[in-house]
Amino acid sequence: MNLKNIFNLVFILALALCGCTKKLDQVPQTELSDESFWKTTNDLKLATNYLYTFLPDIMIDKLDDAMSIDAFGTSPNSVSDGSWLKPSSSEMWTNSYIVIRACNNILEKSVNVTGEAEEINKYLGEAKFFRAFSYFELVKRYGDVPLVLKTLLLGDSALFTARAPRAEVINSIYADLDEAADALPSAGDQPESDYGRITSTAALAFKSRVALFEGTRQKFFDYGSYQTHLQIAIDASSAVMTAGDNSLFHYAAQPDSSYFYNFQYIGEGKSNPENILVRIYGENETNDISGHSYSRDGLISPTRTIMDAYLYKDGLPIDKSPYYQPQANTYTEFENRDPRMAMSVFNKYSFYTYGLYVPTFQYAPTGYKSCKYFISRDWAANVSYIDNIIIRYAEVLLNNIEAKFELNSAVSDNELNETINLLRDRVNMPHLTNAFVSTNGLDMRTEIRRERRIELAYEGMRYWDIVRWKTAEDELPDAVVGAKYFPDEQGPLDDPQLTPDGFVIVQKTSNRRFDANKDYLWPIPTKELGLNVNLIQNPGW
Repeated sequence: MNLKNIFNLVFILALALCGCTKKLDQVPQTELSDESFWKTTNDLKLATNYLYTFLPDIMIDKLDDAMSIDAFGTSPNSVSDGSWLKPSSSEMWTNSYIVIRACNNILEKSVNVTGEAEEINKYLGEAKFFRAFSYFELVKRYGDVPLVLKTLLLGDSALFTARAPRAEVINSIYADLDEAADALPSAGDQPESDYGRITSTAALAFKSRVALFEGTRQKFFDYGSYQTHLQIAIDASSAVMTAGDNSLFHYAAQPDSSYFYNFQYIGEGKSNPENILVRIYGENETNDISGHSYSRDGLISPTRTIMDAYLYKDGLPIDKSPYYQPQANTYTEFENRDPRMAMSVFNKYSFYTYGLYVPTFQYAPTGYKSCKYFISRDWAANVSYIDNIIIRYAEVLLNNIEAKFELNSAVSDNELNETINLLRDRVNMPHLTNAFVSTNGLDMRTEIRRERRIELAYEGMRYWDIVRWKTAEDELPDAVVGAKYFPDEQGPLDDPQLTPDGFVIVQKTSNRRFDANKDYLWPIPTKELGLNVNLIQNPGW
């Protein structure tokens, strides 16, 4: 596996790639001279390997859902409940600019490298992808951010650059992703030995994510020209869809459980056409890149709001389906539901570690526990090597249909069949059609968003969706409610706070707030403001 040695090279390459600077990106002194590096394509490969160590960590990435109201961690999340304060520093800010500086350095020093132009351009394409990825992580949080497209040295006045308009940063992201897509191999052309490296498919898929985010944000916050970005999202996602290199994962041995197995070891590797970009952790103790403890320590607790969002097997929501029945036990709500519910959340008929799962509030504050990425055999050893899926084909389909709807205020049944209904076919759910929506008094936008919520549940996407839709102000102030309390099944619960109908209140409404005037943008770390007098804090912070 070509990425096997990435983590062994982190320290030495950090020194090689990053000179000593101040303000935007403080990093160690260079101890590997340019005279001894930047000569061959292998040097360029080692340099880009360093960038892969910054791919989202599963132990952090998936917990982003706890910032929404669809999931709860081991304790209240300060972003979700509005109690967060201006931080002194931020790893997200610092690490993003470390990556950006490393990318700039690679692009500049590559002129000294000799070798095949195609191979050189491939690694430059990887650098441009990572620069775009890092800038999107910044802009979706902070809005306007300093745009630095060259390596900064001591004394460089650009160290004190002001924040560039988000439109300028977004356009830079698009440019980098376009150039990356042109230089990189497609998913179909990528050798199996290079699985895990960036492809042109990943660049286009990520471009559709960026463009959908910016297009819908502009539409619902009423600024800019949202149509332009939505069309970019459509074009980028359509390019992935028509290329034919990717499709949804189907597990031949148990096809009805394909959705579940996509997040198990059986779904790993290049043979799975759904996974477009993953962070590889290894295979086992003998092929260990960087094991993690997600199976034991990283699980999050789903909440009442998302459990109620799952459709019944007739395709109708909880308030319309005749299948709905009041809960008589902990399993009642799983009956006749979208199969993704039981494939995403443990219930008393799920295999857990050494037997069936026992519903409890002891280790799951809401009474629910997500089973995505949970590997039962990894629990005892407290080490797992399941890869973190960063981009998968299902998201591309959802990006495509949402962008089309928001651009045109309508979608055709054929467009639904090419996107959402492929996801529903995999789990044997009824098709979403215009007639079904009309006949049952549904709303197409709500159903498109619901499909995204369910398909991508507990994958770290929900918070960013409600931010770009400008619905965080409506959702986040609500109380966090969990499962219905059945003492005989779930055991004793000290001083339970319950709703009138018996559901556990995890966090009261009185302890939650959202300020729409400031909370849609994150506060810039105060340390950065002190280092750069030209930075201006976001409104309200």
